[in-house]
Amino acid sequence: MARPAKSQFVCQNCGAVSPRWAGKCAACGEWNTLTEEADVVAAPGSGLTRTSKGRVVALETLAKTADTLTRIPTGLAELDRVTGGGIVPGSALLIGGEPGIGKSTLLLQLAAAFAGAGRRAIYFSGEEAAAQIRLRAERLGLSQAPMALACETNISNILATLAEAKRPDLVVVDSIQTLWAEALEAAPGTVSQVRAATQSLVRYAKAQGAALVLVGHVTKDGQIAGPKVIEHMVDTVLYFEGDRGHAFRILRAAKNRFGATDEIGVFEMASEGLREVANPSELFLGDRLATTPGSAVFAGVEGTRPILVEIQALVVPSGLGTPRRAVVGWDSNRLSMLLAVIDARCGISFAQHDVYLNVAGGLKLTEPAPDLAAAAALLSSISNVALPPERVYFGEISLSGAVRPAGHMLARLKEAQKLGFKQVLLPAAGELDKGGLKLALTRVAHVMGLAEALGL
Repeated sequence: MARPAKSQFVCQNCGAVSPRWAGKCAACGEWNTLTEEADVVAAPGSGLTRTSKGRVVALETLAKTADTLTRIPTGLAELDRVTGGGIVPGSALLIGGEPGIGKSTLLLQLAAAFAGAGRRAIYFSGEEAAAQIRLRAERLGLSQAPMALACETNISNILATLAEAKRPDLVVVDSIQTLWAEALEAAPGTVSQVRAATQSLVRYAKAQGAALVLVGHVTKDGQIAGPKVIEHMVDTVLYFEGDRGHAFRILRAAKNRFGATDEIGVFEMASEGLREVANPSELFLGDRLATTPGSAVFAGVEGTRPILVEIQALVVPSGLGTPRRAVVGWDSNRLSMLLAVIDARCGISFAQHDVYLNVAGGLKLTEPAPDLAAAAALLSSISNVALPPERVYFGEISLSGAVRPAGHMLARLKEAQKLGFKQVLLPAAGELDKGGLKLALTRVAHVMGLAEALGL
């Protein structure tokens, strides 16, 4: 007689299991995340019992073999850049993003590109009807793409469909939170269902050599919903970012077993779908008003790609007891540190002023090199003196006020020259080969030198 399944409570945020319900998860501290689920009991002969005997597996060496896998170009240059040159057969890729950011549009274009190149692509949708997907395909001009489409959420039916016909080269599942397995007494989207569905699909992809792409929902904090074990199962995790007030979208890798995790891909949302942006600097600087105080151009690097972006600062007298500090696109703690350094090393105080800092275009900067450009914008705004429009800035400012060198200095300078800039204010330290560059370089060793170069 089968033993009845016991009930347990699983945290939908971290996956921790509790024998009884509680308002707060003891593992991650989140409130109202425990959901009751049935404890799955292993069936006899499933290989999960204590009496099961394992089999001997074949051991291999690190030397290359004749069946070495090669990457498959996706047909989208920006996606190839982020993944490291294409999708590896047998790999599992998870892509997350806010609702309406363009995940389904990107993957529909990806599946159509695979099918147009003579490969077999299957698109499983659990959120939209076939008529809705056809309507989107017609708007994107992909109605004639020879890809296969199905609307299904039962994981058993999906696996049976994949095993019935010829092995596909690409399998897209939109989204993993909608799938469910009959063996689990839990609602779709719960930890147990998402984990079981992901494990089954990844096992199929590894065994058959098909590339698997999963869509994941995100939480209010911007993280992919579900426990981190889902991200551990897959080979690549991509985040699709963007501001709905802007047309561009950024594809960023958070994990990549087959490439770097610091590359980004830039797309622009148009009426005919996502369009690749080959030169993002022109996009981010397109609407810049160079004669306004508080505007500085930062020469940054995302991965191996140099990007020029405008940093805007607004410093106004405050009528509050505690002045406001608002930051968009940069670390707020970094701004607080920068204001303290300018106050201590230059004698310029922002204590009676509200400070607003914005990275134009909605781009999020993570490297420390924007310090010099942000400091220039802040000093320009508080003095109400516009910066030279043909100058760019980059460099890290330490707590002592020293300006430290940044990486990829030559790539930053080449990008600035290509877009018509004439002057560069950069750190004094760090070797630099100017070969062929026609830029006026101003070296700054201390933040005081920045204030002097700005005439403050």
